[in-house]
Amino acid sequence: MHTIAVYGAYGHTGRFVIAELLRRGLVPRLGGRDAAKLAALAQAHPDLQCRQASIEAPAELDRLLEGAAAVINCAGPFLDTAAPVLEAALRARVPYLDLCAEQGAVLDLVEHHDERARAAGIVAIPAMAFFGGLADLLATAALDDWPDADAIEIAVALDSWHPTAGTRITGQRNQRARLVIADGELSPLAQPPATRDWTFPAPFGVQSTVALPFSEIATLSRHVRSTRVDSYMNLTAIQDVRDPHTPPPTAADASGHSAQRYAVDVRVHRQGRSHRAFAQGRDIYAVSAPLIVEALVRILDGRAHAVGVVAPGQTFDAAAFLSALPALQWTLEVEA
Repeated sequence: MHTIAVYGAYGHTGRFVIAELLRRGLVPRLGGRDAAKLAALAQAHPDLQCRQASIEAPAELDRLLEGAAAVINCAGPFLDTAAPVLEAALRARVPYLDLCAEQGAVLDLVEHHDERARAAGIVAIPAMAFFGGLADLLATAALDDWPDADAIEIAVALDSWHPTAGTRITGQRNQRARLVIADGELSPLAQPPATRDWTFPAPFGVQSTVALPFSEIATLSRHVRSTRVDSYMNLTAIQDVRDPHTPPPTAADASGHSAQRYAVDVRVHRQGRSHRAFAQGRDIYAVSAPLIVEALVRILDGRAHAVGVVAPGQTFDAAAFLSALPALQWTLEVEA
């Protein structure tokens, strides 16, 4: 059985990743910066190895990855952790995946590590999560056999957003300008951000949204040719996450999943025609676990089509990948 190093294993999403790895027959190795939190998690998993590692101590990261088949980085802010953990993966010559929602962290990895990862034949996939990876896969599936697009529109609706402590810390740390794709190039989001009503399928219906791009812009820029790519989020979710009094997520069942519902609607336009991919499900943090572990399994069994710092849609068959996720309901509408 493969051992998988999980950095930030004691975080909210990290615990879902551990459970998914175990469900898929993989062996997590618990890692993180906080020794006390790591020790508490180890009590719940006495049969698993546990290794503390600081991002400022390469030797500790090397020990965490020693003998592992891959590393999954769940420790944000990824503007701080992604580079040192990927450096350790390159030294160990193992795949790297993370849950990054920050555009800047993805682009930094591309700029500073892509060439070395390609030379080493290593697959490194940042943003393999609800933010980033899911929209990237949906847009890739919606493109179908089109070689390019005139525009890609992505809209996210959440019935609520109770942010984790990690989400709040990342929001404070991530002060870089948000980017969209305009005229085929990464460009700053226009200010003030555009607003529009978006009609989602039931149960969301018509929602007021505002332009709010996440890491999917950075991943799509790696492999999709589109004149424009824009992302929107409904105001209900934005108001929740920006309210300092909104509590963290709470479990609604024994699995630890919250009751939160989400929808991701992707529309691809080309020469007057449109394709659409739509996904819905429950708990944006929990669904990141099957997304990233499915990617890991496909890398380990040879179904990855690219090496380097790559995007989900350029690495996997997007439609097959999405269809393999029981936690996700998705549909694709392609014009004849």
